[in-house]
Amino acid sequence: MTALSIPDSTLPTEQTISEQSAPEQTAPTGPTFADLGLPAALQAAVDDLGFTTPSPIQAQAIPELLAGRDITGVAQTGTGKTAAFGIPLLAALDPDADVAGGHVQALVLAPTRELALQVAEAVESFASHLPRVRVTSVYGGSPYQPQQRALREGVHVVVGTPGRVMDHLERGSMSLDGVKFLVLDEADEMLRMGFAEDVETIFGQAPAERQVALFSATMPPAIRSVAATHLNNPVAIAVSRQSSTVSTVEQNYAVVPFRHKIGSLVRVLATSDADATIVFTRTRKDAEEVGAALVERGTSAATISGDVAQKERERIVERLRSGALDVLVATDVAARGLDVDRIGLVVNFDIPREAEAYVHRIGRTGRAGRTGRALSFVTPHERGKLKHIERTIRASLTEVEIPSPRDVSAHRASRLLDAVGSRIEAGRLDLYARMLRERVATADASVEASDDATESPVAAGGDDDALQVAAALLALAVGDDGPQQRAAQEEHERERAEAKGGRTRETHRAERTERDGDRTGRHPRSDRDDRGRGIRRPAAGTRYRISVGHTHGAQPRGIVGALTNEGGLSGGDIGKIDIFGNFSLVDISRTLDDADMNRIGRAHVAGKALRISLDKGAPERRAPRTERPRTDRRPARTV
Repeated sequence: MTALSIPDSTLPTEQTISEQSAPEQTAPTGPTFADLGLPAALQAAVDDLGFTTPSPIQAQAIPELLAGRDITGVAQTGTGKTAAFGIPLLAALDPDADVAGGHVQALVLAPTRELALQVAEAVESFASHLPRVRVTSVYGGSPYQPQQRALREGVHVVVGTPGRVMDHLERGSMSLDGVKFLVLDEADEMLRMGFAEDVETIFGQAPAERQVALFSATMPPAIRSVAATHLNNPVAIAVSRQSSTVSTVEQNYAVVPFRHKIGSLVRVLATSDADATIVFTRTRKDAEEVGAALVERGTSAATISGDVAQKERERIVERLRSGALDVLVATDVAARGLDVDRIGLVVNFDIPREAEAYVHRIGRTGRAGRTGRALSFVTPHERGKLKHIERTIRASLTEVEIPSPRDVSAHRASRLLDAVGSRIEAGRLDLYARMLRERVATADASVEASDDATESPVAAGGDDDALQVAAALLALAVGDDGPQQRAAQEEHERERAEAKGGRTRETHRAERTERDGDRTGRHPRSDRDDRGRGIRRPAAGTRYRISVGHTHGAQPRGIVGALTNEGGLSGGDIGKIDIFGNFSLVDISRTLDDADMNRIGRAHVAGKALRISLDKGAPERRAPRTERPRTDRRPARTV
């Protein structure tokens, strides 16, 4: 066993960091944890975990922190920094001290709920031989009462997000008067998310005599200012370059005009053999629109962003991990802490603005010794951003073509043909063989009776007739109904020519409109198919009432996802959605039987069961809050 490396929130393993190429790295060669002078209980915990050799960040940070010094650590995730501060943090505690009533001894601030949970779990594992030490996590999107109860009963270590920590401080359920050790994990991300004021307030409530460890993937001026203000003569440690990428990931890009991105994504997913895929978008709004567009096209997809309730997020991630879900659309922040080995493909639907974000994204695949693939969509005018990323990561991405509709049909047909052998072995094909013989015999008879045999599609007779019928069945099975498929293929060829030829004035205007929305504020991305035309909404059908609304945090894409992924409906079954305070109304074109109603009723949105029923059309019902959009309000939640 090599270095102790607790997974953090982005890159998965130590092989994602080119530590040998970092000129500032000065880690000693060959130390073991036994050489670091750990207290006996912590050394026993490390031994139990089966680790002997510390990673570079651990080898440098642990001795400094054990000696009581403050540190700033520049380290990417996957380098073992959780252990680098978690072990010294536990060594600084007094297990016998009275911590009841929220008087915690150590506080770790993390930017996201996922990272907070991950760090708390890791610290608990290091404290396995410290039975009196208690650790808890506090974060938004989870009820206050269990957290308050744990704090009231007494915990030594709190790992939490700045916002929820501030809430507990204001409510009086937590006190920092006795804090001995304070950690800022992923400080750059914390400040980027707008937690600077909360961090300042939290530092202000902690004692002046405390030890601080600050870890960050980068060290911009804002982080240096925090260190200069709140740390006491810190020791600076840096062990890796921020631009290192995953060696097990094949990195490609495709030039895709903005308005063709959705259609291109659908075809990429349709021809991918990856177990699971993450699609990254730049903003929360884009994630919701892309996720909804995929669901409308029949893809089993779900979306996570900053406003998804924690329980719903955990349910989505578990479905992705178990194989019940294959495509996840996410923002950078929402995907932090996501650790799923099944992910074989990462698609950058929007190319990130920063090379660091690119590194973090593609680190979602190529895990656990597997290989992965990363594909970035680059619009014609974003080639400069691509070159910047390539220079920063010191690698070149390979340009590839987006699969055509013909490629999609061929891929689906190939998979069907690959399954033929096992289906023949399974037996019970007599019914289908008899029907096929009868159809071929009928075709032969019609050819013989015809004066002009060329009018028949199976004019050759015999084996050729059977081949024609089988070919038609295969085409129908993969969704190729003939002329429409040809038209889609021709449109794809025009898209390729446009991508190769760069931007015309019309292309530039169309991309600007689709990127920024038209003058009414409408963003058309999710209202287009892969040929740029509007998607036809299904017929109104029957209106149903579900028991989730604005007060529960319900959103259209969450309702669509629950109805399709858990309720068994298709995107085409779902029509207009109106969200009210405590309930929502949904038009469903398909007739629902009792089994459908029971299955949908068990689906959850924002942690609450849908409990679907026929709408009675109550006249006193208030209009949905977003029915009349205003420029100073959020966009309407009517789909």
